Amino acid sequence: MISWPVGVFILLVMLLSGLPIAFSLTLVGFVGTLSIIGWQPALSLLGQTFFDNSLSYSLSIVPLFLMMGNFVVLSGVAQEMYEAAHAWMRHRRGGLAIATVVASGGFSSVCGSSLATAATMAKISMPSMRRFGYPDALSTASIAAGGTLGILIPPSIILVLYGIMTQSDIGKLFLAGIVPGIIGIIGYCLAVVLSLMISGQKLPVMDRLPLAKRFAAMKGTFGAGALFIFVMGGIYFGVFTPTESAAMGAFGAFLLVLAKRRFSVQSVLMSLFESAKTSAMMFFILFGALTFTNYVNLSGMSADIQSLLTVFGDSRISILLVIMAIYLVLGCLLEGMAMITLTVPMFYPVVAANGIDLIWFGIFVVVVTEISYITPPVGLNAFVLRAVVRDVNLATIFRGLGPFLLMDVIRVLLLIAFPALVLLVPYSM
Repeated sequence: MISWPVGVFILLVMLLSGLPIAFSLTLVGFVGTLSIIGWQPALSLLGQTFFDNSLSYSLSIVPLFLMMGNFVVLSGVAQEMYEAAHAWMRHRRGGLAIATVVASGGFSSVCGSSLATAATMAKISMPSMRRFGYPDALSTASIAAGGTLGILIPPSIILVLYGIMTQSDIGKLFLAGIVPGIIGIIGYCLAVVLSLMISGQKLPVMDRLPLAKRFAAMKGTFGAGALFIFVMGGIYFGVFTPTESAAMGAFGAFLLVLAKRRFSVQSVLMSLFESAKTSAMMFFILFGALTFTNYVNLSGMSADIQSLLTVFGDSRISILLVIMAIYLVLGCLLEGMAMITLTVPMFYPVVAANGIDLIWFGIFVVVVTEISYITPPVGLNAFVLRAVVRDVNLATIFRGLGPFLLMDVIRVLLLIAFPALVLLVPYSM
């Protein structure tokens, strides 16, 4: 029998060596299961995990929301969101960086991808911030941090995968992410102010636009705003299920492409191809995570982790603080998807056994995972920025992220101290 500490160590080594997440999870999960129950039952369980879950109706939500996000990117709405945020923030010190954070939050609400948000906003906001003399560290940090909101503000593919792994209500997970997402936007705006206070740099401030012009600048964002309200409002009021909302959102995003006159056969086919390719990748990662979960359940890992965590105290807060510390360490080594698929199967049975709400824990996990997107040495959003803005090195990007990381830690502590920030909206359905 392969004990779970050995299995987890092997999995970590495989992930750190750059092997694909899906392959690593599946191989370790299968071999570990085989060592416990033998060849025939292990092969049967592996086939059942892949075959049965591939027929799951709930999985159709993944390609549909990915299609929605790709169509939103194609519609060019990010540029309009940035211009609207700029119109409202231009008269404030650091207004362009604040506008970038606000626009990133808005774009995340209809895109659902951190990497797509960071890459898109880098192309839109970086030139204007440079034109007005913003330091590269602040500019890139505001883009990288703003991009992390893509995996929290619904619709979020990460939340979909978490919901399937833990059998949690995906609609409630989406609604639970709204308030923490808004807190994240506010915190990142404060991080811009804090960065300027620390650096003492004087940045140019533009004239305040008349109120009529500020509202006029929001005209182009109404379509995306209506799409978000339609999708999330339909879930909240029970008009349609999360899967149905994904279908309606994808169709609404396609109408947005038509309304913005961005339609072409080639671009739409490319969006569909990207959706299919990413969906296949997500499915294999999910099936690998479920295979690893089988190994976790058979190896007695949950009981051992429960005993291990109680060494640091048996209160819920002490358990969550230890889990948070583990995530912060792993965030310096692994990217977000690998971190979630590795840890959620290990932690969620322990969390449930201690009476912690799994909807709340899902948001907690995603918020802590957000931090991994901007922490060295493997912060993916920083690498995305490096690829888009080639003349800025990684050291500069990471140097500017300090205040944003501080705000992320404060947000996590707020969620621990006040669980209602997460649970109020979903449980008022």
